[in-house]
Amino acid sequence: MKSVIEGLKPEIVWKHFENITKIPRPSKHEEKILKALRIFAKDRKLQTREDTTGNIVILRPGSGGGEKSPTIVIQSHVDMVCEKNRDSNHDFMKDPLNLYIEKGWLKAKGTTLGADNGIGVAAALSLLEMPKETTLPPLECLFTVDEETGLTGAFALNGEIIKGRTMLNLDTEDWGEICIGCAGGGDSSLNLPIEIQEAPSDFLSFQLSVEGLQGGHSGVDIHEERGNAIVFISSILDNLCQNTDTRLVSLEGGDKHNAIPREAFATILISPEAVSDAQIIVSNKENGFKKEFGSLETNMQVILSGLNSSPKNSLTKKSQINLINLIRTLPHGVLKYSHDVKGLVETSNNLASVKIKNDYYNIVCSTRSSIAEALEFQRERISIIANSYDALIEQEESYPGWAPNINSPILDITKKIYSEMLNTKPNVCAIHAGLECGVIGEKVDGMDMISFGPTIKGPHSPDERVEIESVDKFWTLLLKILKALTVK
Repeated sequence: MKSVIEGLKPEIVWKHFENITKIPRPSKHEEKILKALRIFAKDRKLQTREDTTGNIVILRPGSGGGEKSPTIVIQSHVDMVCEKNRDSNHDFMKDPLNLYIEKGWLKAKGTTLGADNGIGVAAALSLLEMPKETTLPPLECLFTVDEETGLTGAFALNGEIIKGRTMLNLDTEDWGEICIGCAGGGDSSLNLPIEIQEAPSDFLSFQLSVEGLQGGHSGVDIHEERGNAIVFISSILDNLCQNTDTRLVSLEGGDKHNAIPREAFATILISPEAVSDAQIIVSNKENGFKKEFGSLETNMQVILSGLNSSPKNSLTKKSQINLINLIRTLPHGVLKYSHDVKGLVETSNNLASVKIKNDYYNIVCSTRSSIAEALEFQRERISIIANSYDALIEQEESYPGWAPNINSPILDITKKIYSEMLNTKPNVCAIHAGLECGVIGEKVDGMDMISFGPTIKGPHSPDERVEIESVDKFWTLLLKILKALTVK
């Protein structure tokens, strides 16, 4: 059977990427990809270093006259965000991704693609496998774990396993850009106690759903003001409960802390005489969302459908009000733009998920900011909101941002090469997403860093795709930078 990637350039990078898509690598479950990296290094007689967290460094000596050059660190993370469409049966713990090409983009059917950061991993493996006569400086290819759920690998990195002091991070997602800074961030986990009561026997049961939203990366895409399914469904539930006799049985939406929720579902009970009014309310709310978001969220659906079985219990009125009001009070979206960098989101919050767990609801928020004080200000605000509804809150230590260094030597080299390739100046920028650079920079003193990569759209959602042509350009840029860093 012909491979989907057959004939794509550069062959070596696509070969490694296709192999990676066959290896399960959800965040916190990277055992199989780490084993594959160890085997890769052993088969090629390459030295490795590891720390206790699972971060691996694979070393390649300099070659082709670059033996005495300073060591360069190539950094990428091995885990991927595992999101899929509701109708997908894909099992991320065992199934290979189903790849296909559409109009110059590589995608995966019904699931995330893992180009974030699988393309970076594939590029690093390709460098390690280059012929011995290739002109390259000594390389330390650093593969970190569990980046997507809070930069765990970077936080726990033993800096002693890294000797180089120039690092190329391969986790940026726009060809033509050089990233020199990123936001810091931190999650808030709110646990709201609830009480249940016996549901009225004559009420009719329904499922209310908000589906078909784009979702996306809570840092990269937050500025687009995409719809949030949890925000939408809580607004509908609030209207229903205030204007009809509606009882909330369950509510669930969102999944990953760094993904904008695409879907949300609620099971509700409605008194028979209020069903018609409820249908009108849901229809009116859907029309309102479409007026506000319709040109962006073209596949949005709000559905109220009857259920055959009727739940025996529902939330008490107090618990119902507390849950809905808490969700409606929590912030979502861009909270402030930078005054210094035009168009850069400075601070944001992603209302990421709501799930029932035994006798409480767990609500997760992911807050980002390029200013540490602003980040903590918003996390304090979320804590105050949680306390006002008697919800318990857990906030782990936030991770630092990466302060831009416009005088970076590696930035100067990269700008010159990039400009020649683009026939114009590259966009030197900071991004609102979290990168491991800031954390690694604190672990390894004196690290000079930049980040770049091919064009990837829709990360953290089943619409994730990578522009095939940009991967070839990205690979060429990487080789040219390394050649420029080679001292003969």
